[in-house]
Formats: sequence, C-alpha cells, structure tokens
Amino acid sequence: MAIDSAPQGAPVTNKETLIAYMASGCKPKEKWRIGTEHEKFAYDLQTLRPLEYGGENGIKALLEGLRNFGWLPVFEDGHLIALKMDDGSSITLEPAGQVELSGAPLETVHQTCKEVGLHLNQVKAIAAKLGIGFIGLGYQPKWSTDTLPWMPKNRYEIMRRYMPTRGTLGLDMMQATCTVQVNLDFDSEATMVEMFRISLALQPIATALWANSPFRNGAPSGFLSYRSHIWTDTDPDRCGMLPFVFDEGFGFERYVEYMLDVPMYFVYRDGHYIDASGQSFRDFLAGKLPALPGEYPTLSDWEDHLTVAFPEVRLKRYLEMRGADGGPWNRLCALPAFWVGLLYDEAARAKAWDIVHDWSREDHAFLRREVPKTALATAFRGGDVGDIALDVLEIAHGGLERRAKMDGVGRDETHFLNPLFQIAESGLTPADDLLMAFERRWKGNIDPIFKEYSY
Repeated sequence: MAIDSAPQGAPVTNKETLIAYMASGCKPKEKWRIGTEHEKFAYDLQTLRPLEYGGENGIKALLEGLRNFGWLPVFEDGHLIALKMDDGSSITLEPAGQVELSGAPLETVHQTCKEVGLHLNQVKAIAAKLGIGFIGLGYQPKWSTDTLPWMPKNRYEIMRRYMPTRGTLGLDMMQATCTVQVNLDFDSEATMVEMFRISLALQPIATALWANSPFRNGAPSGFLSYRSHIWTDTDPDRCGMLPFVFDEGFGFERYVEYMLDVPMYFVYRDGHYIDASGQSFRDFLAGKLPALPGEYPTLSDWEDHLTVAFPEVRLKRYLEMRGADGGPWNRLCALPAFWVGLLYDEAARAKAWDIVHDWSREDHAFLRREVPKTALATAFRGGDVGDIALDVLEIAHGGLERRAKMDGVGRDETHFLNPLFQIAESGLTPADDLLMAFERRWKGNIDPIFKEYSY
C-alpha cells in the first residue's frame, strides 16, 4: 500500500530520516485505502502433496499460466518467483509454495471482495488444466515440514538457516502456515497510535474468530489456531504483542527504536541477497555492519528490514493486521470489513478503546497465549472471548454503517460481517467445525479436508 515518497538509494545515516519515513505514511482520511493479502495452500489433486516449483503441474507452471491474465513476471536468478500488476497488486510465493495475493490499495470492502473473487477465479481456471487444488487453512493439515518443498528465493535460504537458531517452530511458520491480513492507513501519529493500541489488544479476538488450523501431521494438534501458536516459538526478537505500544509517549520514534534492535536477515544489493542474519540495523546506520563494512543503508534497506519483524500488528507506512488464519472466500472478505469497521470510524475506535483501555500487560499476554488453544471459549475477566467478540462485532457493524459505502445494489459493507456473527453467536470456530468433521464423518482421516474445504 505504501507509496514511495523519498529517495530510495541515498545513504541514510541518522534515525530522524527513518522516523520521517514512517511519518510519511500519514494521509488525509479521504485517501485512506484497504489492502488485503491472503495466502493459500496449492496441492496436487491426485497425491494431495504440496506442489514442487518445477514440473508439469508445479508452481512455476501455475505462475506461467496466470500470465495469460495480464500479470507481469518477476524473476530472480532466472526463476519466475512472482507476478505483478500496474495497480500495485502482486502474486508471490511463500517458502513452501503457498500462493499469496497482495491486493491493490482499494477504497471499499466491496472492491476488495471483488478483487479476491477475481483472483480465485483466475487461479482456479489455470489449476483446472494442471490438476491443482487450493485450500484455505491456517496450517498445513497433513504433511510434515521435512516433506515440504522449498521455493527458489534467496532470502528464504538465509531465513531457513537462521530460524532454527532462534526458536523451534520457525520453519513451520515459513513452510506450513497461511494467513489473511489487511493493511490500513492513518492520518496522523496520534491516530496511528490509537489504531495500533486497539488493534493490538483485539488481535487475539480476531485470532479466535478466524481460528482455522486445528491439525498437524494429519491429526488434531491440541490448538484451534496452531498457526497462531507457532508465532510464540518462532523468534522472540521479532514476534509478539509489543507491550511498549501501550506505554505513554509511544509513536513513530519508539517503533523505529524497536526496529533498530530487531536483528537483520539480509541486505539486497545488485540483485543478490547478502546474509546479515543476526546483525544490527543500528550498526548499519553507523556504517559498521559486518556484512557490508563502511556502507550505510538506504530507505530501500529500511523497507526490507521492516518486513522481517513479525509482531501481531506491524507498522510500516500503514498498519498490518496479522492475527488471522487463512480461510474460505467469505472470511477473506470479512477480515477487511472487521478491521475497517473498527478502525476507520472515530466513534467505533472510541467504543473499542473503552473495551480494552484497562487491560494489563498480563491480560494481553494471557490472551496471546491461551486463545490459540481455546479461541472463543477462552475464559477472560468473568466472561469469555466469545462475549468480547460479539461486542466488538457490534462496534464494527456500526462503523461500517456510518461509512455508508454502497455496492451496485445498495448494500453497505456490513453484510461482510455475517459469517463472523454466525461464528460468535454459535461459539463454534471454523476449527471446531473441522474437528467435528474429522471425528465423525471423516472417521479420523484427514484426506477429505482437501475435497470438502477446497476453494
């Protein structure tokens, strides 16, 4: 979503330039947009195995087929690794071949949902010729990580080596997870802080509503969102709930300070990734990076570095909501509706803040730890997360009503929340439905999930 507004190649030697870069994301409310990203697992319809990169029905063949719809190719070392459009949208590959659509910045949830639907129609049209299926889940339900492929992207080689030094589930995160997220704008530092605090506090509520990853290696994992649990043991230096966001005085500068101390992965130079894993961007700013001694970073390096922190909400020149499992089409449309309803309306933000303003650090940590296990049934403050979810959904509904963005038949954006109300009112998450299917009609066999829950 970010629009480049500063020289990307000039050396950066001070923190103030980085702070100004973050602040350059502020834009008037009439220019606020919605950017939705979603990932899905692609698999061979005959074997149910994830796709290798090459081969007649591999990931490369899928990308080549999509070029027929006007997508432009992106190559790395001769490998086709992504596709892009002039509107800012792109199709990219996660480490084990998960296929991601990064949508264009759009004005309404109606447009976002149309974009998602068009993308799914395109990939299914190509997939039908290649014998490929797609499924929207938070975690790969059948295959262990040691059997999963790796895509030929150099940055993943660096991460693949470094991840196991920091946590036990980093490779699971890379190879076996899928998410849906939405990127949202702000008009000032004060608004950013307000949105960041509300969305960070409520991210576990979104995790509960979208919980859709109860399986691991073909059996129940003990978690309703195993994807969310994975992030708790991926890398403590770059993940989590960021308690400092709730401290007095938080703003762009404090987030820059945080990012300066998040260890680096790489530096991109002349078409190549240079391994800088574990090194300090603060040292880079001083011209003392061991991987590039005497060199200083550019704003392009800073942009790259911002992508290697994985908190539940991430700040760039916009805010990314990162707490939800991947899922079917209607829940891909529901996520932007949920967060736009809460954060793009002042009255909704005020009501949401009333719910979370007195939650303690211990409360945030408790929800982050327990919600992946029990989702809506998680006991909290004399009630449960399901109670909070219903209250928050009512607030989001009101925010969307006041936005009054209509489609061609006169409907506003509130109807995109309907699947979420059904989940919250029933108390049954998508993961609960999957577990019941596994225990009853599937008789303990995971394979039917690929037919019943495919796109």
